[in-house]
Amino acid sequence: MRYAIHLAYNGANYCGWQTQPELPTVQLTLEQALSTLLRCPTAVVGCGRTDTGVHASDFYAHFDIDREPDSNLVFKLNSYLPPDIAIYDIFRVVDNFHARFSALSRTYQYHVSDARLPFAQGLYSRIYFKPDVELMNEAAKVLMEYDDFTSFAKLHTDNKTNICHLTQAHWDRKDDEIVFTIRSNRFLRNMVRSVTGTLLDVGRGKLSLDGLREIIEKKNRCAAGVSMPAQGLFLTYVEYEWEKLK
Repeated sequence: MRYAIHLAYNGANYCGWQTQPELPTVQLTLEQALSTLLRCPTAVVGCGRTDTGVHASDFYAHFDIDREPDSNLVFKLNSYLPPDIAIYDIFRVVDNFHARFSALSRTYQYHVSDARLPFAQGLYSRIYFKPDVELMNEAAKVLMEYDDFTSFAKLHTDNKTNICHLTQAHWDRKDDEIVFTIRSNRFLRNMVRSVTGTLLDVGRGKLSLDGLREIIEKKNRCAAGVSMPAQGLFLTYVEYEWEKLK
């Protein structure tokens, strides 16, 4: 039987989602907790591979078990896990459900501010200029004209394609923060952080809209802007056709 887990985590203390030898990761922490509580080795498959320090306010994973788990498993997991990981729900799904490949889209948000925010430390990136948000939204519209994001992909990865179909990209000012929201059917490793850094170059007057088009069309990572720090990035929504999967 296959079960889905709905969870969230603060990534500050982890070297990303995916298990790595001798490093703290969310996947390893969750697998150890599940294996202990279920009294059998339990592998967990996540909906994505967030990088070191990246957060997720909406994340799904799945695991297989040959019996129905304890009805109090959510409570027990939350009692066992460290406080920077929260389990919201565990529920039965169809046997061919896959947390990663069944997802239709993912939405990320990147948080920046030109102010000091003592109560949001580790949850945003500080910038030292006042960006032109309207101009950055014009730049975000330029992004939507393209589907090859090679210029924003981390080098030397095993990607079979750098094609991504964006369905949303925009900036909003929310109190003292400026938040970039981007949604796509898939993302390349480090893509959101490098896109954000490049759009901020537009917002500070270092890069024109035509310059942005040139960067995208060069299909060269070295042409794009700096990659923003991990701490400002959140995975905020993963879309599934739940009516077919539960």
